[in-house]
Amino acid sequence: MVETSMALPIFMFAGGAIGNLIAIIVLSVSTQERKSSAFYALVHGLAVTDLLGTCLASPLTIANYLDQNVLMYPHVCKFQSFLLLFFGLTGLSIICTMSAERYLAICCPYTYQRWGVDRRFAQKFLLFIYISHIFFCCLPMMGMAESKLQSSKTWCFIDWRTHEPVPTAYSVLYSVVSLLLIMGTIILNLAVCGALLLMRQRIVQLPVTRGSVRDRWRALSSAAETQMIAVLVMTSAVVLACSAPLVVRVFANCFMLETNPNADLTAIRIASVNPILDPWIYILLRRSLFRRLLGLSRRGSSTRSSSTPLPQTTLFCSDIMKDSNVFTQLMCNASIITQVPATVTFTPCNTESLQQT
Repeated sequence: MVETSMALPIFMFAGGAIGNLIAIIVLSVSTQERKSSAFYALVHGLAVTDLLGTCLASPLTIANYLDQNVLMYPHVCKFQSFLLLFFGLTGLSIICTMSAERYLAICCPYTYQRWGVDRRFAQKFLLFIYISHIFFCCLPMMGMAESKLQSSKTWCFIDWRTHEPVPTAYSVLYSVVSLLLIMGTIILNLAVCGALLLMRQRIVQLPVTRGSVRDRWRALSSAAETQMIAVLVMTSAVVLACSAPLVVRVFANCFMLETNPNADLTAIRIASVNPILDPWIYILLRRSLFRRLLGLSRRGSSTRSSSTPLPQTTLFCSDIMKDSNVFTQLMCNASIITQVPATVTFTPCNTESLQQT
């Protein structure tokens, strides 16, 4: 019976550790351009955070299945409660920071450049997140709240059923901070997606010239930008879906009279799935695979839209292929140019006059 019960935490531990290790390796061998990106520095930080959370929290759960007295020691119980509080809140904070970084880069480029948002900036902000969250999640150990072994006897968390004002205030504060991070992530992601759609619509409607065609195709279909948004949206969806049930249960236990230990256990198990799913998003959406998927989608949509290529295809393909930018080459290979709207006309005006207009 014990071996059967241990199978799930062992599987989750192995899946989280192996997946995040692979993700860290994939991110580490990326090109120098991606390594210097603030966004991918945050992604790397999230992968490291998930790996640490898995390696620190899972062994305690496995040890408790071997000896059910492990979590009865007060210090061990407080430590596991701290781990669950810290890594749950840190994951939400990093995801919200990733959304804010993309929002600044796309909607406020001048502010993004003035602040010097790069890899070092992201690393400093990650350090700030870790230090501030360690202090905040250590408050229960300092007496602001009490850690308690939950009804299932398999995990410890703050006593969210207490009626004392200070512990209740801490539980509510933790839930409010988590809820604000969730709402901020959703709002920022919607703003980013909306801005990209609006930018694409405006660029399509502008006249295209020979001198500016290369820059326009980059703006219309940047594989790097699209890949970042895909990673952001999918990672945000996974983190929010896994974290929201626990936040809801904290609110419910603070303000509802009835207890539901099964719902609490389900919420913490869903939260534990997050570090297992996150790394596979980075692995599956790595550049090489993403290029192939994007190319297939472009060719498929081009084939459906028109059976004959537009005459402009051969005019600029050779010029674009001379560009050293790999994403520009991708756009030519994926036949993006064959998707030029029929209403677009090429005028003989030069780039400078276009910019002045």
